[in-house]
Amino acid sequence: MLYTVVDIETTGNGYKGSKITEISIFVFDGKTVIDEFTSLVNPEQNIPPFITNLTGITNAMVRNAPKFYEIAKQVAEITQNTIFVAHNVNFDYNIIQEEFKNLGFDFKRKKLCTVRLSRKIIPGLSSYSLGNICTSENIPINGRHRAKGDAEATTELFRRLIQRDNNFIINSFLNPKSRQATLPPLLDKKVVDNLPEKHGVYYFKNVAKEVIYVGKANNIKQRVISHFYDKKKKEQNMCLETADISFSETGSELLALLFESSEIKKLYPKYNRAQRRAGESVGLFSYEDQKGIIHLAYNRLKLTPNAIMKYYSVAECRNHLETLCKEFELCPKYCHLQTNVSSCFHYQIKECKGICCDKESVSNYNKRVTEAIKSVGIGAENLVIKEKGRTKNEIGFALILDGIYKGFGYVNTQQSEQLENPEDYQFFVEPKKDNRDIQRILSTHLKKQKTAT
Repeated sequence: MLYTVVDIETTGNGYKGSKITEISIFVFDGKTVIDEFTSLVNPEQNIPPFITNLTGITNAMVRNAPKFYEIAKQVAEITQNTIFVAHNVNFDYNIIQEEFKNLGFDFKRKKLCTVRLSRKIIPGLSSYSLGNICTSENIPINGRHRAKGDAEATTELFRRLIQRDNNFIINSFLNPKSRQATLPPLLDKKVVDNLPEKHGVYYFKNVAKEVIYVGKANNIKQRVISHFYDKKKKEQNMCLETADISFSETGSELLALLFESSEIKKLYPKYNRAQRRAGESVGLFSYEDQKGIIHLAYNRLKLTPNAIMKYYSVAECRNHLETLCKEFELCPKYCHLQTNVSSCFHYQIKECKGICCDKESVSNYNKRVTEAIKSVGIGAENLVIKEKGRTKNEIGFALILDGIYKGFGYVNTQQSEQLENPEDYQFFVEPKKDNRDIQRILSTHLKKQKTAT
């Protein structure tokens, strides 16, 4: 069996934007290096100063070097019918694969990761970086952060791993049914094997045990594994940092969504962006003018204590107002979307029925405004949304009192028979904060329920 031990240096702009500046490939038969290919590569873009400081590779050094397409044939041929080996293999493999993809070539090789192999064969190290392992193993690195020096050291490390592999770990990694090669290098396979195939929330953690991502899933194990195959730059960077995964079962998708949202706002994980926003600052409210016309307007939350709905920005609020205007044929003038006008522009294009120019009665217009207000959020009622629990003898629920989300909880089926009113569920609820994202989740769920019935 032949292996090609590979190391690359790059411009460091992430998977999609990163270009190779140097590549080194050692063909290894398990005992001896039988061939080698090393070359600087012109990345066709500037090398950032911090990368030059790290690697010593300058723009001047690569200016007259071959571009990747000029060495692609050599790279393809020397790695053909070999096992692709690298320290943190997904990084080198994915970038090389992307370079070939840009040339219209599908680069596929079996692969092995010396980080993952080292964790199995040399357990107990404080760090599995190439520098740390080589220090502990007394392996010299002649040119750290240069492709040839790192590839040469990785080859020697791999030779020692083969020698110590008494439990056929390498063969198990090469087994097509094994997911070892696709798992994040810092993550133990047992962690993934122990994940449940149930509804819930999962947490990706780095080596410092910090939560870097929170997600929800209907099948936790399946959803977690899907991250490892995702080609997006953010997903790949996140997986490279992941050293542990924990989870909490919820029993249902709705409770998973609600729990995920509150956890993101509590933990502010590095790789969650959509719901990591700061507190809401704008409120939608209504009032009636001297003519009896109901207006919809918005202002800072401090000035609108009884807001119909809360938003994170004026832009988000205006966008929602525009949607309400269109859906319920409201007047932009009385929604404060068009100001200093006697009649709105929408009347001219027949999207307003003319309340702004006395062409529609106040009562008819106000009916549609009232319908629009009712459609916003979850209403001002007391409500228990019952869901499946985490076990057969349990009921999960989300609690809403006076239109405000109070949180979610679980009761056993016998207890639930004794709870007559929504207020009774307060004793079993895990308190959570209400916000725009929660209202959106609940509103969507309730609309689906209504449509289904």
